[in-house]
Amino acid sequence: MASTEPPPTALGDWAPPLAPAALDAVVTVPGSKSLTNRYLVLAALAETESVIRGWLRSRDTELMVGALRSLGATITESDDELHVAPIDFTASAGAGPVTIDCGLAGTVMRFVPPIAAATGREVVIDGDEQARVRPMDVTIDSLTRLGATVTSANDALPLTIRAGSSLRGGHLEIAAGSSSQFVSGLLLAAPAMPLGLELSNRGDAVPSRAHIDMTLEVLADAGVDVTEPETEHWIVEPGLPRGLDVVVEPDLSNAAAFLAAAVATGGTVTVPGWPVHTTQAGDDFRRIAEAFGAEAALDRHGLRVRGPERLSPVDLDLSAVGELTPVVAALAALAPGTSHLRGIGHLRGHETDRLAALAAELGGLGVPVEEHADALTITGAPLGSGTWHTYHDHRMVMAGAVLALRGEGIVIENVGTVAKTLPEFASLWEAMLTAED
Repeated sequence: MASTEPPPTALGDWAPPLAPAALDAVVTVPGSKSLTNRYLVLAALAETESVIRGWLRSRDTELMVGALRSLGATITESDDELHVAPIDFTASAGAGPVTIDCGLAGTVMRFVPPIAAATGREVVIDGDEQARVRPMDVTIDSLTRLGATVTSANDALPLTIRAGSSLRGGHLEIAAGSSSQFVSGLLLAAPAMPLGLELSNRGDAVPSRAHIDMTLEVLADAGVDVTEPETEHWIVEPGLPRGLDVVVEPDLSNAAAFLAAAVATGGTVTVPGWPVHTTQAGDDFRRIAEAFGAEAALDRHGLRVRGPERLSPVDLDLSAVGELTPVVAALAALAPGTSHLRGIGHLRGHETDRLAALAAELGGLGVPVEEHADALTITGAPLGSGTWHTYHDHRMVMAGAVLALRGEGIVIENVGTVAKTLPEFASLWEAMLTAED
């Protein structure tokens, strides 16, 4: 749950400027965090060396680089490229214990443990204080049933993994209704298992399906034999990935905040390099923008969004694209009428309880919000001034910036927390607002 007493400011406050009368800007967004970290994992497992071009430099990706280096991968940087020499699993089995810091990165805390177990060495994984309340039960149970010994208090970080020998793989059933990262972490590590992995989800459907599709696509692109013969039943054949030579797409979830600025102000924002085909969840912002009454057009120049004169309220199922919820909620607060955002109960286990945090902060600015178990009902209203608390959550920073376009006197607390996925967010935002036609 989001605390009623927000954490103290640690990284500075930020008062974004109000939107200009006519917003017309081009914003170039750095590479995708989700793709960068998936490529890094596959490169660390590959048969040969890899090159990852246009990677995102952020706290989450640097933590992944550090984790994989600790497990034996050699990763060097040249300009905007990462060169990765994979882990030598034969040598790593006899290596000494190692401690890995995952910060607050869900991809690190859920993707790295299966790889750590596959090395056969003792690995301690810990992270930020907030990370210690994020669920890890599925990862712990999965590794235990695959043959590793995992020690943890309360099914959360910190945890100690002792595999003794590499995981053999085989058949595994899990209950991954709380996070797609549990599935992705196992699928990404499966090629290193001698028997491969047959993985089935039971119970509630896996949220954020686009992230599973992304994992399946990068595995296939790396030459891994992976299939889904039935919904949420995956088979990964054994065999290490081939070395990668890839260019990372722009991060479309980070881009959503800038495009939302066009929606909120009736202006125009273009994001160059928007892929025609992608598995990134952020691509769905095109549909979301149109639901609010905006126009979205994709051409060779990128994606251009033009906002409406008046926002329309929305009724959206965001179960597959939950990471967009904070920015979408900010737009709903600016739209006259009542909006419903559904299918987002899994966000209570993200960087913070995002439903509780959004309800508290929107309410603090005078926006009526009804908080449900897996939904928010938001009625647009004139914004008051005040501090927008971020709860160490990068997506809350982005939501606050969207609100500050139309709300005078909104100050965003702890803006530096956005370094998790986009350290230059504030400078890109201010440059967008001062761009000349």
